[in-house]
Amino acid sequence: MVDAVASQRSHPLNIYALKGTITALKAHIFNDVIWPDFSRLPRGDAPFIRFVEISVGEQLHMFGKRIEVLPATHTVPAAGFAVNEGGANWVYTGDTERNPALWARINEMPIAMLVIETAFSNREKDLAKKSLHLSPHSLSHELDCIAEGARYPIFITHTKPAETDLIMAEIQRFDQTQPFGRDVAHDIRWLCAGQEFDL
Repeated sequence: MVDAVASQRSHPLNIYALKGTITALKAHIFNDVIWPDFSRLPRGDAPFIRFVEISVGEQLHMFGKRIEVLPATHTVPAAGFAVNEGGANWVYTGDTERNPALWARINEMPIAMLVIETAFSNREKDLAKKSLHLSPHSLSHELDCIAEGARYPIFITHTKPAETDLIMAEIQRFDQTQPFGRDVAHDIRWLCAGQEFDL
């Protein structure tokens, strides 16, 4: 993206990220070895990109929307986001495993929809746990944290391509059996490439 649009802009492209993510990007990507350091090019006083440090709990205001940085539990610095334009929030969990702090915050706000990762199938649930991702098994426990009476569509993302059908089948099975009973407790869908949403 920097290569494609930065030279056409009159001001730097802002990259909003956690401090640890910025440190990693500078050390491992924009290091003049893997990729040029566009935070200094073409000139230090007029770079193509600018890093903007954010932190969990911070609220950003952009393009008429409020974006709250949410906690994530992952092997590398990660965050989720709640986007609001005056109504209910669109929430993206980011890469995460079990995350009580996320649910505590989500349950305090009105939710329009939730996008949550489920990277591995249950046959890979041990790998999911070690890499701090969700499997349908751990997702079921996470969804138990939704406040009683709260209902909103849940979109599954970040599935391993070869396992998407299996992951969605496993999610459907847990959501139609105990502890939820005969009625499906959640409106769970796969987030397909190309879907568009009005926020």
